[in-house]
Amino acid sequence: MTLFPRIATFAAALLAAAPTALLADTLVENVNGLTLDAKGEVVRFTGLVIGKDGKVARLIRANEMAGDPTRKKKKSKKEQPEAFEYRLDGEGRVLMPGLIDAHGHVMGLGFQLMTLDLSGTKSLAEAQAKIAEYARANPQRKWIIGRGWNQESWKLGRFPTAAELDAAVSDRPVWLERVDGHAGWANSAAMAAAGVTAASKSPPGGQIQMDGGKPSGVFVDAASSLVEQAVPKPLSKERDVALAKAQEHLLAFGITGIADMGTSTEDWASYRRAGDAGWLNIRIFSYSGGIEPMLAIAAGEPTPWLYSDKLRMAGVKLYADGALGSRGAWLKQPYADKPGERGLQFLDDAKMRNLMSRAAMDGFQVAVHAIGDAANAQVLDSIAEMTQTYGGDRRWRIEHAQNVDPADIPRFARLGVIASMQPVHQTSDRLMAEARLGTGRLGGAYAWHSMQVAGVRLAFGSDVPVESPDPYAGLAAAFTRMDAKGEPFGGWQPQERVSREDALAGFTTGAAYASFAEGKVGRLSPGLWADFILVDTDPLLATPAELRATKVFETWVGGKRVWAAKTGE
Repeated sequence: MTLFPRIATFAAALLAAAPTALLADTLVENVNGLTLDAKGEVVRFTGLVIGKDGKVARLIRANEMAGDPTRKKKKSKKEQPEAFEYRLDGEGRVLMPGLIDAHGHVMGLGFQLMTLDLSGTKSLAEAQAKIAEYARANPQRKWIIGRGWNQESWKLGRFPTAAELDAAVSDRPVWLERVDGHAGWANSAAMAAAGVTAASKSPPGGQIQMDGGKPSGVFVDAASSLVEQAVPKPLSKERDVALAKAQEHLLAFGITGIADMGTSTEDWASYRRAGDAGWLNIRIFSYSGGIEPMLAIAAGEPTPWLYSDKLRMAGVKLYADGALGSRGAWLKQPYADKPGERGLQFLDDAKMRNLMSRAAMDGFQVAVHAIGDAANAQVLDSIAEMTQTYGGDRRWRIEHAQNVDPADIPRFARLGVIASMQPVHQTSDRLMAEARLGTGRLGGAYAWHSMQVAGVRLAFGSDVPVESPDPYAGLAAAFTRMDAKGEPFGGWQPQERVSREDALAGFTTGAAYASFAEGKVGRLSPGLWADFILVDTDPLLATPAELRATKVFETWVGGKRVWAAKTGE
């Protein structure tokens, strides 16, 4: 059974769209160019030369002639510019490296764009109305699937219930993921289809929310699998459409690379089909969703770089805990707003270390989701033990590192752990974090600057589709600690701001380094891929409001234009 009927024509159109290759030296001139160099210093330039191989040949500085220094010139009293087979006028726009999202979920974004999206709803009633309308508009869908609900945004003070979802749709199953992906909301029909009853037990690392001795309709973390196993799986062609939609969406933001956290075997097959067909235009740094898909996809070692360095599986994604919003984050002390609860520990110490060792023994990079301070401490303890056995350049990653015991921050640096963090989470979560943790336990919350001062390498991303992939909102949040409304004035925990340059590094050089891609992308330098964007805003000079309103004109990957704004946009 297909969840997304009548997509064949749309899919064909998307899959047929492919960039036109430039097979000659190209000069992009008349630009306000900027990039970071290998030392993190800002480099300004006015032109970019792209070689036939799709890589940067050189940068042209102000007042420098646009010639090819490798070409022998005839002696002449009068210097003349060299000829290029293609010369493109940048019209004075800002040219900068393509941005890299260090943590996202590519197929999750694609399916979000194809299903019911509740992320903008401000109340339960608004969500119910939107769900009901969506069901009326899609009578052919045997299940209603979606995501994005957030009881905190609704100011509900509790989780929603199956009865409240039944009030919107009762004639067929409904399954809706929470905005963070760490809880699901089912109606009565969905629970019946999944065989969930009052006798069902919460699995390790999960929790069935109960009401009067019966499942309430909300399933936290691993408990979500009890319902998800009954949800019809998307067809391969539906997956390909989801990938095409996600790719187009990311490229429109000027994102040229993304670390895909939790790649399944089905996801990988979609990426390979796109690469084989020639329409994979974004770089995907893949981290398998656990050990089994890692072994199924990459066998005994990380895959090689494929499709001109657009795809590689180099690592595995593991989970130490859940999320703060669903109180699944594992804390050292009980939740301030729910005494007696400390969240969910997904894996005991032995299991965590066994899984990390299984990946490391075959040379896979290990990235572990850890939000609560107890979860971060467990992962650091595990890495400390791993380093006694597995040497070399491992680049251990902790994903999110949202709430860290300040005493544990120096351990990130000592162990060479990359803090893969998402600036927009801070602006979205600050009030919830205060409620969950209490004001006295925020010293290590979203602590970018403290990490940096301790010598920790930072990589920035969005966690899309949990948040919008908009990197300009992430950049603005990183150096202001304020949201789009400018709140709170002066920034939340303002001592944790980073500089504009460091914010840009987080989305370029830092993100590339975090995925072993620094020798390929992340900056504009001879020998690296010509992945760049043309925009209307200089991120190092613009006001936060201007930066958040950045317009992307063109996105280039490997010296090819792969996305352009429509005329008039």
